[in-house]
Amino acid sequence: MRVPVGSTIAALLVVWSAAQTPLAQKAPPPPKKNPLLKLAEPWPEDEVVQARRIEADSRRLFTDTEPLAFTLTAEFNLLNKERNPDNKKTFPAVLSVPDAKGAQDVPLKIGSRGHFRLMARNCDFVPIHLEFPREGETAGTLFEGQTTLKLGTHCRGDREYDNYTLKEYLTYRLFNLVTPLSFRARLARATYVDAKTKKANSSRYSIFIEHENDVARRFGGRIVGLPRITFADLDGPTLTRMMLFEYMIGNTDFSIWALHNVRIVQDKNRKLYPVPYDFDLSGLVHAPYAAPDPHLGIRSVQDRLYRGPCRTPDEFEEAAEAFRSKRADMFTLLESMRDLAPFERGEAKNYLESFFRTIERPESIKRQFVNGCKPAPYM
Repeated sequence: MRVPVGSTIAALLVVWSAAQTPLAQKAPPPPKKNPLLKLAEPWPEDEVVQARRIEADSRRLFTDTEPLAFTLTAEFNLLNKERNPDNKKTFPAVLSVPDAKGAQDVPLKIGSRGHFRLMARNCDFVPIHLEFPREGETAGTLFEGQTTLKLGTHCRGDREYDNYTLKEYLTYRLFNLVTPLSFRARLARATYVDAKTKKANSSRYSIFIEHENDVARRFGGRIVGLPRITFADLDGPTLTRMMLFEYMIGNTDFSIWALHNVRIVQDKNRKLYPVPYDFDLSGLVHAPYAAPDPHLGIRSVQDRLYRGPCRTPDEFEEAAEAFRSKRADMFTLLESMRDLAPFERGEAKNYLESFFRTIERPESIKRQFVNGCKPAPYM
């Protein structure tokens, strides 16, 4: 159909007019960087990799396991109103850690983070994202070298919720026993102080979670943000070990395909390794707000579900041995957590014991993980 010349000119005038508006004058957002480009980046020299490994491994915050007492001062009434997962708003804060000279005060910025726990119906108190100042301002403190950290918090005001923080900390430590390719965590006692009223809340348990870059550097690798990864793309033994760990703690709240609660580490040989984190919705923690995805076909987070690739009996046996060899250490660690309520400790102990019964013999491993396994390329 022939378009009249006048109509074409009119349309062009409309486009030109729109282009003169302030909105159109704004520069378009920069295109997102293709994550595949990271795979092709040159690898640092061995000396650089080793220096980064030593630096990451020696972070003072994570070289000790004693609970760290600290005070965080901020306007928490404003922070707890930020419930949008895409929110980037931050608030000024001061983190104070007692020392022999009195206290180390670190000025920083904090913001809310997460998804499930950001919903007001699930948690009164949001998980926190810490943004530290430039390195010179943290020199000599426990937070020297830190850029950003996740702080796991208590969710609700009821003292019972400290048990769930303690048990989530336990999950990190359990995986540390099985493999160094895991996130380190530091248990802490946090006192939250309102910046305006100077009123302090009572002390609550919290968790500092290691930065993902340090996890990778301790392994001599780097983080690559590659979504839509399949099982075949990953190092086989590492993937099986991760999936067995998620089964042990009863966690199904993760996705390698979507990079949900999983980070991918690449080594010098360009191999890819999955590293899980964020275990508060697991059966071992058994928080009252935790519920499984209804599509998974399980009724409770304490119902274990293996979500990994199918393996041979020998491959599962090899992965299981890494857990059996640390069984005594795991239960010793659990018993050492004296502030965990007796009922909660007993429940966690029974839950772990049921896992070890499952991997105790080759027949039970074959029955649970091999027979009836449905092949899947990803999850």
